[in-house]
Amino acid sequence: MSNDRLDRLEIHVAEQQQMLDDLSEVLTRQTKEIEALKARLSASDNRIAELEAGLPAPGNEKPPHY
Repeated sequence: MSNDRLDRLEIHVAEQQQMLDDLSEVLTRQTKEIEALKARLSASDNRIAELEAGLPAPGNEKPPHY
């Protein structure tokens, strides 16, 4: 195998390793962001449930147009 071909292969492997490292970093960051968004959504769901619990039960009243 020629030195030129070996050099190109080593460069290619190094570039792929850098890309894998970059993608791994992005995946880690997105996972943390998703977990934070899940926590916010859960808190919002809980708050909505609390607010709904404080509302009076709907009656069987006819709408105003009847």
